[in-house]
Formats: sequence, structure tokens, C-alpha cells
Amino acid sequence: MAALLLVTHGKVGEVMLAMAVETIGKSPLPALCLAVELDDNPSELLVKARQMAHEFHGQDIIVLTDLFGSTPSNIAARLLREYDNMIMIAGLNIPMLIRLLNYADQETSVLVDKAVNGGRDGIFVYEPESDD
Repeated sequence: MAALLLVTHGKVGEVMLAMAVETIGKSPLPALCLAVELDDNPSELLVKARQMAHEFHGQDIIVLTDLFGSTPSNIAARLLREYDNMIMIAGLNIPMLIRLLNYADQETSVLVDKAVNGGRDGIFVYEPESDD
């Protein structure tokens, strides 16, 4: 079973995880959130991220960030260089989280595919039909 580490701006990760868990009624994957504030020191946050990753005791870790190239994703990228059992997905959204939680019993590689596809498939442009 994989674990989730959300590294996001402010409480974005906490709020999205709570919404996904509320939607499906449970959290079948262990998950921790690291909130990155504007005035935080990235080196200190990296230490916190390491401590969080250590709590998963050798499980595969899927790191979710909200915006690629931002401070949260840069912290996650630095963390990935230290762990062989970790993968990062940027572009966090609620459909991605719901998909991850719904397929929690799958292998990590399948979970990653489900997350990316769920995140992508959850984005669309709605154009209502006209009343003509």
C-alpha cells in the first residue's frame, strides 16, 4: 500500500484531502500534509518533509503538489532525490485525490496512472446547450 504526502501552498492540501475524504467517506491511504507559507524557510520545510516521509516506514510514497515549479514542488523534488520509493505528481486537484482514494488497494504504478488520469479527466469546459 502506498502513502500520500501533500506538499502545497498554505492549507490547500489539507482542505482538498478533507474534501476528498468527506466525498468518499474514508481515507484508505495514510496521508500527511505539509503546508508551505510564503515566509517559510524552504530548508526547514525540507527537514519537516523528511520527518513526514520517515513516518511511512518504507511504504511507497506518492507526493502531491499543487503547482509545478513552485516552492512546494521544489521541496518535493529535493526530497525525491533522497528516496527510491517516492514519486511526485504536480497539479493536485480533488478528482485526482478521489481517484487515489478509490483505488487505494492497487499497486503504486497503477495508483499514479489513476491519479494523473483522474486529475486530467476532472478538468473540462462545460458549454450548455442553447435553448434555440
